[in-house]
Amino acid sequence: MQKHGWRLRPLIFACLLAYAGAGMTQDATQLPTVEVKAEAATESATGPVGGYAATRSATATKTDTPLVETPASISIVTRERIEDQGATSLQDALNYAAGVRSDAYGLDSRTDSVRVRGTYPAEFKDGLARQLTGYYTSSTRNDPFLFERIEVLRGPASMLYGQGSTAGIINLVTKRPLPEAQREIGVQYGSFDRKQLQMDFTGPLTEDGQFLYRLIAVARDADTQVDHVEDDRKLFAPSLTWRPGPDTSLTLQALWQDDHSGSTSQFFPWRGVRLPNPNGSIPLDRFIGEPGFDRYDSERKEIGWLFEHRLNGDWTVRQHTRYAHNRVEYRTLYADSFSNPDDPFIDPDDRVMNRWAFLEDRTTKVLATDQHLVGKFRTGAVQHQLLLGFDYASHHSEAESGGGFGFPIDIYAPVYGNFVEPAMADGPYSRMRHAGVYVQDQLRFGRWILTAGLRHDRVTSKAEGQDEEKDRATTRRAAVMYRFDGGIAPYVSYTESFTPVAGVNAAGRHYKPLEGEQVEIGIKFEPPGRRMMYNLAFYELKESNQLVADPLNPGSSLQTGEIVNRGFEAEAIGRLLPWLDIAAHYNYIDIDPTLEAIPKHQAAVWAQSRFSIGDRPGFLAGLGVRYFSAFTDSAAPRTPSVTLYDAMIGYQHGPWHYALNVQNIEDEKYVSTCLGRGDCWFGARRTAVLTASYRF
Repeated sequence: MQKHGWRLRPLIFACLLAYAGAGMTQDATQLPTVEVKAEAATESATGPVGGYAATRSATATKTDTPLVETPASISIVTRERIEDQGATSLQDALNYAAGVRSDAYGLDSRTDSVRVRGTYPAEFKDGLARQLTGYYTSSTRNDPFLFERIEVLRGPASMLYGQGSTAGIINLVTKRPLPEAQREIGVQYGSFDRKQLQMDFTGPLTEDGQFLYRLIAVARDADTQVDHVEDDRKLFAPSLTWRPGPDTSLTLQALWQDDHSGSTSQFFPWRGVRLPNPNGSIPLDRFIGEPGFDRYDSERKEIGWLFEHRLNGDWTVRQHTRYAHNRVEYRTLYADSFSNPDDPFIDPDDRVMNRWAFLEDRTTKVLATDQHLVGKFRTGAVQHQLLLGFDYASHHSEAESGGGFGFPIDIYAPVYGNFVEPAMADGPYSRMRHAGVYVQDQLRFGRWILTAGLRHDRVTSKAEGQDEEKDRATTRRAAVMYRFDGGIAPYVSYTESFTPVAGVNAAGRHYKPLEGEQVEIGIKFEPPGRRMMYNLAFYELKESNQLVADPLNPGSSLQTGEIVNRGFEAEAIGRLLPWLDIAAHYNYIDIDPTLEAIPKHQAAVWAQSRFSIGDRPGFLAGLGVRYFSAFTDSAAPRTPSVTLYDAMIGYQHGPWHYALNVQNIEDEKYVSTCLGRGDCWFGARRTAVLTASYRF
């Protein structure tokens, strides 16, 4: 990417505009009451947050703990920040989160391709796994309108959550019924003919507040930047809270989501994307599947509950359960960039490629439950917060699939119809059961905070036609932190992870689980009396029993490998000035060469100002800058560095709120990654979304 000095001008202009706006009138700092919906004193680990800086979380401990006293790296994207940045997907919402590569595979309409500290995180919702095994066809994409906050816990988390990678988890905290009536109806119109209607109603059902409700709905009709690929959605999520007394609450939750889309991923070759092709560059909107055949349609149904009962002033029991039924119908044709990465074309003019066809109808059922007891007590001068828990999850998946090879197409002037749909056949079913018991103690002695935990898991998995596999693992966690005056808290932590691996080697022996560990040194700073949070972290993580190709038995693997990732992260989030909110981070990672490469350097800054013009308050302006350094994956051509700009302008008057969000405002046509196997992935082009909402 060429470097232009004028690219810094939008950021400079936004800062000057915000500063000037703040000085136009004394009323610039008199914000509308809707901007501050929660104060630090009333904030909970799962409830609304006023502004960008959450102060409490339960993701890293399963207890309601101040972030400044949590010895782990955790980034929280609040509801207000999701709205300000105009996030329309989970990837968008994580664009400015530390330690995260949110668009690891560019624009992908099938799944949220997110990497954390170089590997793939597990995805949870309200502390329960959304899926236990399987590829992206085991679940649906998340809609950010459903969530109160999105929390990224970086580093191994198996001691609390069972199996999972060294990356950690993404925990999606749902919107829950609130005791005060809040209602919102909104419409959106944007790029690629995006039309969306959304609503969120909550409040008491009875005068005494014993019953609370929430209704969330989304209806969308949209296209994408790739021809013949749509992005349609219908979603309905009701919830009901019953509070029979001050010590007990039961929240029933349900979800129905129906998506109709396709695959924006065409798996284009190096030549024509990053390497020269005599026919020029492949257009970003090029579709080489088959209209009317290609689709990625999914339906998800969920039902569950969140239960909490306070036994007395010191002891509380919680029980969370969710059952999910997921169905995916997937049809796609994509470029054969893999058979011969250096020369994938089958004609002398470098225009025609073979295509792979893949068809799958998959049904997945997941039952997850977690129950734990939390108690506070003292032993001498030591304060304890003890956590005792048991969780269980079962996963059942079955599929009908088919595929084929050939079906050539001219990717520069595609003519559709040269395709015969392959037959489908029943595939093997698979099931997995996972049970774990855990104990954790958070000890405080003066200014010292010690966190220690131990967990034991048993996993049983069975694939049709194979013997049952059984794995056991014990994972540990230990951390020590010191809380200085002035909100400074350095810490050192050690955490472990394990991930079962299905299948057998050439000798018929089951693979061992992946086993990971991480050492992290960090420091947190929460300035007293201010809504700001600063985080620094250095880490080294290792994962053993990696699968490598068996040179004597093609198609089989050996477990001899170990990966080592090292890195540094810095993050600042919150209200820097009364009229200015920011979210900024810098990541450095030295990733193991056996993993798919990601940028070694990554940085992002989002700044948003609230200001008045004359005597009229309620104006908002935001600007973001995202930078990714160049990198090379294996034998692939180098993926160049890129700088992207995002912006927002808004106006708030009474119950009305208007916002125009633009991502990639320069319409940078960039490549998110080129992989050593032979294919490249395009990033998202410029998208503009205009939102008008009425809150009452």
